[in-house]
Amino acid sequence: MTTAEQLQDTLDRQRRAFVAAGPPDPAMRRNRIDRLLALVLDNTDAFVDAMAADFGTRSRAATLFTEVVGMIPVIEHTRAHLAQWMSATKLMRAARTVGLRAEVESAPLGVVGIIGPWNFPLNLVVLPASAAFAAGNRVMIKMSEITSHTAELMMRTAPRYFNADELAVVTGGPDVAAEFSRLPFDHLFFTGSPSVGAHVQRAAADHLVPVTLELGGKNPVVVAPDADVRRSATRIAQARMVNGGQVCVCPDYVFVPDERVDTFVDIARDTLRGMFPTILGNGDYCSSVNEANFDRVVGLIDDARAHGARVESIAPVGETLPDRTSRKIAPTIVRDVDDRMRIASEEVFGPVLVVQGYSAVDDAIRYINARPAPLVAYWYGPDGDAFRNFVRNTRSGGVARNDFAAQMIPSAAPFGGVGRSGMGAYHGKAGFDTFSHQRSVVGTDLPFSMTGSAAPPFTTPMKLYADMSLRMARNRTRRRLRKS
Repeated sequence: MTTAEQLQDTLDRQRRAFVAAGPPDPAMRRNRIDRLLALVLDNTDAFVDAMAADFGTRSRAATLFTEVVGMIPVIEHTRAHLAQWMSATKLMRAARTVGLRAEVESAPLGVVGIIGPWNFPLNLVVLPASAAFAAGNRVMIKMSEITSHTAELMMRTAPRYFNADELAVVTGGPDVAAEFSRLPFDHLFFTGSPSVGAHVQRAAADHLVPVTLELGGKNPVVVAPDADVRRSATRIAQARMVNGGQVCVCPDYVFVPDERVDTFVDIARDTLRGMFPTILGNGDYCSSVNEANFDRVVGLIDDARAHGARVESIAPVGETLPDRTSRKIAPTIVRDVDDRMRIASEEVFGPVLVVQGYSAVDDAIRYINARPAPLVAYWYGPDGDAFRNFVRNTRSGGVARNDFAAQMIPSAAPFGGVGRSGMGAYHGKAGFDTFSHQRSVVGTDLPFSMTGSAAPPFTTPMKLYADMSLRMARNRTRRRLRKS
């Protein structure tokens, strides 16, 4: 499926199947989720090998934790609750006794398109697909061409578990992705960068296709004045190195109280050295996914250094990094960053951590608020008034305190961005709702029309009723305003 015609034919086939079969019952939805999970679990070793080939160096343990193990609780939660979420919500229950019945049902949309990213090429297509199946939809997936081994494996494997009118997997380059994003889906789900997300949204707009955009951003961290600096520095340094820093929820820059910056950096440096006594031959040290991303991250570091930043490469003794052959960049701490530097505004997506001091928490909050809303804002310190002020006065997709990606721990918690970091959410019921239409179904057996008064001719009693309703509403509103 590489041409616009082939893509459209697949979409048409899925839509015909959806219409012919009607909304699936809970058993069929669970069956599709089970087959999707079986696709992953039966072929985990093959996917591990494919991702190792795509990244160059990516360990089995890293792939298991980030691609497979982490998504299982979310899928199981969705599977366990979908029947409950499908139940119609009854409205105006008392009115049923006189013949007025009203409810809201969650109706499947039809065919959902999913465009996956390269940093977690399996997890970030399977999770939204499971939510789309829970809501009763058919699914088409466009895999990332950057992780081509994983994409090809997914395309070859899916037909063993699904008919093409249930789940279809598409591979191909940017031209295929562009055609895919122009298809008249019933919903389009995209995970990737804000710049590409803007193109996807523009393409979807031609057919008024609703979109969910899961994007990235420069995620800030504030280390509170009363935080345990050792614990904070250790955890933040570890978090920055997950998947080689190629994670949309990685900490990007850290605010540390001025008088504790040196201590923080010392502990972070020691942590990183302890984590990686060797890098070049270390199978647990994830490479940049390709040369383009390697060059981009190295370019950010070089640009910061050229503009006066203090750049510290934490390379093991005897190893020369960055290394183009392995596409490995040493953990790097950057200080004295200012707005002239690209790293001040561009998402790093690599093993680089910016550290800067602050004299008052409000200064850090103002800095964060002067920039696009991130996917997650981090706070290290107690859950006190200062933390609640931080939550209240910043804008982000989520907030995590004292641990990496803590906002994603509850399977029921919505996950998504806001502003430039995305729109819409999934995980738990939020995913079910994203791929459903909340349809009102109201019927009346009353002997008179409740809404017929809106049609002329208007009788004197109806005119009096309208005027009386207006006066009552006006007086009620005025009383509330005086009271407040």
